[in-house]
Amino acid sequence: MLGLLVLSVVAPLSAPRMIAIDARKQTPISPYIYGINYPDNWIYDWLKEWNAYHDGFTLAREGGNRFTAYNWETNASNAGNDYFFENDDYLAVSNDPGWTVRQFLRAVQGARAAALVTVPTLGYVSADKTTEMNGSRDVGQTPNYLETRFLRSYPSKPGSPPMYPPDLTDRAVYQDGFVAWVEHVKSATTPVWFSLDNEPDLWSGTHRRIERSKTTYERIISNNIAYARMIKSVAPDSLVFGPVNYGWQGMKSFQDAPDAAGRPFVETYLDAVRKASKSAHRRLVDVYDFHWYPEATGGGVRIIYGQSPDKPETEAARIQSPRSLWDPTYVEKSWITNSLGGKPIMMLPRMAEKVAKHFPGTKLAITEYEFGGRTKMSGALAQADALGVFGRYGLFAACHWGINHTEKPVDAAFEAFTNFDRRGGRFGDRELAVQGEDPASNSVYAALDSHNRRRMTIVVINKTAEPMQLLLSPRGFSARSVRAFAVVSGSYDDPAPAEARLDDGRIALTAPPLSIVTAEALRR
Repeated sequence: MLGLLVLSVVAPLSAPRMIAIDARKQTPISPYIYGINYPDNWIYDWLKEWNAYHDGFTLAREGGNRFTAYNWETNASNAGNDYFFENDDYLAVSNDPGWTVRQFLRAVQGARAAALVTVPTLGYVSADKTTEMNGSRDVGQTPNYLETRFLRSYPSKPGSPPMYPPDLTDRAVYQDGFVAWVEHVKSATTPVWFSLDNEPDLWSGTHRRIERSKTTYERIISNNIAYARMIKSVAPDSLVFGPVNYGWQGMKSFQDAPDAAGRPFVETYLDAVRKASKSAHRRLVDVYDFHWYPEATGGGVRIIYGQSPDKPETEAARIQSPRSLWDPTYVEKSWITNSLGGKPIMMLPRMAEKVAKHFPGTKLAITEYEFGGRTKMSGALAQADALGVFGRYGLFAACHWGINHTEKPVDAAFEAFTNFDRRGGRFGDRELAVQGEDPASNSVYAALDSHNRRRMTIVVINKTAEPMQLLLSPRGFSARSVRAFAVVSGSYDDPAPAEARLDDGRIALTAPPLSIVTAEALRR
């Protein structure tokens, strides 16, 4: 039934769709858009998972709600509203300072991926690993719990340089010591960057035992400036990611902050950080970081999380949903587009415009996202399309919320870019201009390889339930050979060879129904 929803937009096989690829128009693709998060399972299982299956990822983020109250001195943390607001040893049984982060860095950098580490900024971190006290998991049931179950956390200790090992008796945790320690233990093989906590626009809900009223613009802006100044003083060559919004409403009004007063948060934040950076004589926040969990629905069901069983309309909406990242002609069904008066979201061009006006030079990152359908071909199609969009629109970094090797469709979508032949074949790093796509039925992404200009790689996404013939016409690139691999439902581990041939300097390619095809052409 999914195919019936999109069949009307399919070009007949007797009339191949003409796609022009201009190798003369090139823009760089950031290598850090093929990233992943610390998955939502125990660290010991995650380390096994990463080491065994995640060699193709280029960036890993250690973040999420667990790291807001992470105490690097003992590895204690608080679950927030994810799990009873309990303190525990979920992030590590070990009390060795920084053990959790050290293991993360070893695994990630050992696979030659960049690492993004969260610096807690809320002001309190867990003081213990006692799961249950006085018959309750909830730290809020302990009298004077902020003083007994938490320690105050500060950017730095006035008049004192970062110290290691940390003082475990002073009833305080200093984050400059954490950053200095990371700088000391990290490898020089890949970059290590720092994130200013996680989704502060939701703190009064996710961490309401600590943040007991709604966070204001004034508080989060001064918070980010103080911690960014500290990080830049300790690790001047690193990048700082902030403010790590949870999503649309956080970026609009910081989740209806009491002092919003109609001011758009993104612009207000950028203006304030630009002013502070000028005063500090250095850029304080390098990357505007936000999360993107689509609110799009199909058949009345949101496309992510599997809260309700997918309908054919849900899967169709999922396949189309990456268009909200860029497409000026696409309006998804969601409360976001309703709030815009039925206008398209165009998230990446929208954000690029804000940055250019309010703090030029700021990079953009989406360090949590997903489109749902992790075990379905619709999820694979959406994921592959998003990766193509990230490259085309100049995103600096992106991290899927977290998958494991058993969620094969989404994993295969990544591999269409990072390991399309299962022998290390990767999509290029120089984006090429493409014309002739029909976004409702197909997406086409093309790139050259700066390390081997004889290679052109092309990813074709067929969003329809019928085979699709494409005639790809490269300009400024004369191919002598072509090969192609197709990911279809059921062939996630071992993509099948796809039909591709040269036709008078052009590439004739047939994309199977609901497929991701990666082609590699070699220049004469």
